Amino acid sequence: MARVLPLHHPYRAATVRASSSSNETKYNGGVPEVKLADPTRNYRVLVLGGTGRVGGSTAVALSKLCPEIKIVVAGRNREKGEAMVAKLGENSEFAQVDINDSNMLQTSLRDVDLVVHAAGPFQQAPKCTVLEAAIKTKTAYIDVCDDTSYAFRAKSLQAEALAANVPAITTAGIYPGVSNVMAAEMVAAARSEDKGKPEKLRFSYYTAGTGGAGPTILATSFLLLGEEVTAYKQGEKVKLKPYSGMINVDFGKGIRKRDVYLLNLPEVRSSHEVLGVPTVSARFGTSPFFWNWGMEIMTKLLPAEVLRDRAKVQQMVDLFDPVVRATDSFSGERVSMRVDLECSDGRVAVGLYSHKKLSVAVGVSTAAFVVAMLEGSTQPGVWFPEEPQGIAVEAREALLKRASQGTFNFILNKPPWMVETVPKEVILGIYV
Repeated sequence: MARVLPLHHPYRAATVRASSSSNETKYNGGVPEVKLADPTRNYRVLVLGGTGRVGGSTAVALSKLCPEIKIVVAGRNREKGEAMVAKLGENSEFAQVDINDSNMLQTSLRDVDLVVHAAGPFQQAPKCTVLEAAIKTKTAYIDVCDDTSYAFRAKSLQAEALAANVPAITTAGIYPGVSNVMAAEMVAAARSEDKGKPEKLRFSYYTAGTGGAGPTILATSFLLLGEEVTAYKQGEKVKLKPYSGMINVDFGKGIRKRDVYLLNLPEVRSSHEVLGVPTVSARFGTSPFFWNWGMEIMTKLLPAEVLRDRAKVQQMVDLFDPVVRATDSFSGERVSMRVDLECSDGRVAVGLYSHKKLSVAVGVSTAAFVVAMLEGSTQPGVWFPEEPQGIAVEAREALLKRASQGTFNFILNKPPWMVETVPKEVILGIYV
């Protein structure tokens, strides 16, 4: 029998304010206490892809954030699954699940409260099989999708999720995910001050090597190189070449300046439509620098059809993975994301999130979304993280505090000079 997730509070209409009455909200304070919607319930969370880097990291972070939750690690490899369960402890178990087997999938969802879909890559996936199964079994749903087509295919199941009373959030990882919530808070703060309209939103991401996330992020990167980039300029959709439009972005202390390139990421379209910002783009860069050059060359030499073919991309991943792993040993796995918001009055606000390990940060971020949903923050339907029905406005601050655990640099709604590695002094200690 399906376990219907209780809702903690009715949805409050979106307002043009941040989650605090002051723009100086301390997002990096102590981690808020978890207050589950029904404290008497024995919550069970199924993590699909739980034997992989992203799913495993999510399971570990969730077990630390809320130890009372029963975690079901799901995957195809029993040996890896049992090893993860041994790591998590007695409040966990393993379930052998193949997401391509609809009967097996639905059976695995029938006795859990929430499913986390971390079995990527999501690029070129023909159907939202896990979300469809979650709706049929009335199971709350979160995914870490980073593909535009998949995310909006999930969004098209809105009516079905509403009818089934199922809350669901798509693109709920680190980026997209936490980056969307950061942008939503920045836009809300700008509008609450009523001094200028938000006009331009730019997402910039950096990951050293594969960020410790393994072959999945490598496959994702290659598949994205086969997608034409969608961006928005003054309200108009524009199409651009992948891994073009390089700019140099300052990610602040510990990361410094890095080259980033255009990619087709779902938060561009979702934030444009949800937050109403007319100009939006997203860029990504990595290190060592020659990986950026290599991806530029791939987009120029390989036909898009090859880069969109999952089987051929997997062959390339198998070829490059040993080399990437070797370079990862000295490049590290630092991750940083910077969100820039420009307003019509000339003001610029910046949000920054930097962590030493992507393999840890992605799990902490996803776990923050899981807890928010279990606390009753999400309404029935399929939502993006920046929608107030997905993460309620008043729940954003707690989510960001949880997601930013372990960061060495986290700021929001600050002027650029507070981020830049070498701020420029104009006169008498005044910096720009």
